[in-house]
Order: sequence, then C-alpha cells, then structure tokens
Amino acid sequence: MRVLAIDTALGACSAAVLDTEQGRILASESLPMTRGHAEALMPLIARVMEVSALDFHHLDRVAVTTGPGSFTGLRVGIAAARGIALAADKPAVGLSTLSAYAAPRMAADDTVPVIAAIDARHEHVYLQVFAPGGHTFTAPRLATLREAARAAAAAPACIVGSAAQMVAAALAPGDAAPAAVEPRDAPDIAWVARMGAVLPEGQSPPKPQYLRPVAAQPQNAAQLPRR
Repeated sequence: MRVLAIDTALGACSAAVLDTEQGRILASESLPMTRGHAEALMPLIARVMEVSALDFHHLDRVAVTTGPGSFTGLRVGIAAARGIALAADKPAVGLSTLSAYAAPRMAADDTVPVIAAIDARHEHVYLQVFAPGGHTFTAPRLATLREAARAAAAAPACIVGSAAQMVAAALAPGDAAPAAVEPRDAPDIAWVARMGAVLPEGQSPPKPQYLRPVAAQPQNAAQLPRR
C-alpha cells in the first residue's frame, strides 16, 4: 500500500509517502511553523511526491491528522487530503493527533501508560490517556493542566506531545515521576503514514476534531436591520 500522509494540525507542515510493500518511507519533509500552513503545504506535497517518484494516481490512500490542534491548520490539511483523494479517486482517512503522538512510544514500549497532551492554552490541554498494551483508557478531551497532571500521577507514565513538559512540571511533590517526558511540537509524520495505512477505510473519514468551540462567531450585532 502507498500512503500519502499530511499533518498541519500543530507546529509543523509535514507530508510523507509510505510504501508498505517496501516497508519504508519513500519521501518525507517537515517544516516547523505555527502559521503559513496554507501557503506551504501544496508545494511541500509536490516536493515529496517528486522525491518518491510517484504520481497521485499511484497512491492507495491519503491520511491526515484531524485534531485536536489549530483550527486553521486542521482545515488546511483536511481540505488538501480530501481534494487530493477526490482528484485521484482514492480514499482519505483521518486520525487523531493525540494517537499519532502516542503511537511511536507505544510501539517502543507498550508496558507503561502513555499520556498524550497538546497545549490548548490558558492552563488547559487536549488530553488522552492510553493504558499499557496501547488500549485507549480515556477518550480525547479538553482538560485543565491540573487534571492532566493527576492523570499522569496515577501511575508512572510516559508523557508525550506539545504539552508534555507542562504536564510534567505541574506534578505535585510526591507524585510518581514520569517514566519519560517527550515534548514534540508536532507528531512524527512517518507514524502518521504508518497509522494511516492500517486504519479501516470506511470508518475513519477525515473530519476535524476540535474538542472546543471555534472562537470566531458571527457578529450579529453589527448587521444592518432588515427593512
């Protein structure tokens, strides 16, 4: 299977092409950024496809992170994935940013819990807890930093994600020390591709997972009265 993976949810603009038959990433590029994903993504995808020596119709599917993350970044990545999949007549699948953070740690050692946390600002994080063996312990949710620290203190766990250091710093004196703390501004795009290759096609359509209301609202007060 050949998978084009896309991630623009957080602090990077990334794409990769995975060939599962060859068992390797054919091409990959990741640019650190918090803004400008819309302008950077399509040229980046073009470069990755050129290095992989594939056309879009050679792909078997397109995978994209669906959040939580930046509202604008999520829309950029999902729109690109849907557009490429439609034009190439291939399926598109979406996967959680939190699960993409947790996957490499669980693959390396599935005997300890994994706390995946993304900075949601104002002393809050997007949080998901994975039990040993890779089983989901809690669904993705918006939590206070203190709630995240309590989850991490329940048992020695590996804390991953853009808020990993924040959660570790919020542990109270006497709490169990984390098994590991692995801060990353964005998930590893190679793991996004690997996860995209094994997701059930019909059960994982790429839809944004915001976990909190969009801040921008219509300014009804500024509308002119109807006559």
